[in-house]
Amino acid sequence: MFESVSLRAATEDDRRGIADLLLFLFHEHGTDDQLDLEMKIIEPGRSVVAIDEGTIVGNAAVQSRDLTVPGAVIPAAHVTGVGVAPTHRRRGLLTAMMRRQLADIAAAGREPVAALWASETAIYPRYGYGPAADRLRFDIRSREVKVTGPAAPPGKFRLIDPEAARAELVAIHDELRIHRVGWSSRPDYWWDYLLADIEPFRDGATPQRGVVYETADGPAGYALWRIKEGWDSYGPAAQVLVNELVAGHPGVYAELWKFLLATDLTRTVKYDFAGLDEPLQYMVDEPRKLAPRYADALWIRLVDLPAALEARRYATPVDVVFEVTDPVLEANAGRWRLIGDKDKASCVRTDDAPDFACTVTELGAAYLGGTTLAALATAGRIEQFTANLPSTAFQWYRLPGALEVF
Repeated sequence: MFESVSLRAATEDDRRGIADLLLFLFHEHGTDDQLDLEMKIIEPGRSVVAIDEGTIVGNAAVQSRDLTVPGAVIPAAHVTGVGVAPTHRRRGLLTAMMRRQLADIAAAGREPVAALWASETAIYPRYGYGPAADRLRFDIRSREVKVTGPAAPPGKFRLIDPEAARAELVAIHDELRIHRVGWSSRPDYWWDYLLADIEPFRDGATPQRGVVYETADGPAGYALWRIKEGWDSYGPAAQVLVNELVAGHPGVYAELWKFLLATDLTRTVKYDFAGLDEPLQYMVDEPRKLAPRYADALWIRLVDLPAALEARRYATPVDVVFEVTDPVLEANAGRWRLIGDKDKASCVRTDDAPDFACTVTELGAAYLGGTTLAALATAGRIEQFTANLPSTAFQWYRLPGALEVF
């Protein structure tokens, strides 16, 4: 690391410097409106900054949010805004910040796991993060698919201004997120960010639009989208860019998709946050017309291993001994006995012979139930000593997903 560089926790006075650095690193336009928004989502006391002669040259931030895991909702450090100025790359600065950040999270004792989206997937396994939830990206030929599904409760569509209808969106999201593994709570500043309708967020599309499906019992689902104008030799060919579609009832979910797919003057619908088990795949007559493409989503890191494994629940009874290595947080290393089921779990140190051995990265990958222990063992990432590999126990009734990049 540069001798002139020091690490410390960020302060209120660092908001502008952090925002300037991140907008530069992620190749954003950096308008005044965008800079203001970026400054608001920074939690100064939870950012590790690298300082060189008074200038911020590195940052690794945390948002304080909850995460839904199998059978529970837990505090999770949402890691974001990680980067190093190009003048200070390849000197160990990123490693120093990531290690400092994990040590700080562990010392605080509030969050047993950390989560992030990886801009470059080769980087974060070095620090114990494993690929825990994946997604599908749809490019739908909307005129070539027909959506079927169960009947929705009687209701109607109501166009909304997303910001004006914020309270309704928050209520729907909060009701559903506690049942969807991989979804996160949203502090007020994050709703401010998501509903901001500034020009850099539009990428040449319209302002954000919204619709609510309203029943006699109130709003039951919503969709947020933009339209990117387009014309070709055959006529109108605009694209619907779906930001979010949230509904608990499968009939309401189907009605919202029908609404979007039938948008006048459009030919395609793009959605980047479908789950691997997204219901739309099983509601259309031509699933190939969804053109699904795989992408990774959430990466998980166990910070307090026993607390993390005790916090979640297990699909089938589990009683297993495993040995884990963790070169960053040594308190996690060693041999553990996990006993759990759908109601409770315990994880304590033991001297018993292990059933399997792995690094903390593999446990992070399996934590949400998306990446199976069996798949990791088949790939040689887990060393098995007995047939007792609780792959099914770590899964859940639905695959994990993620509704947003943070």
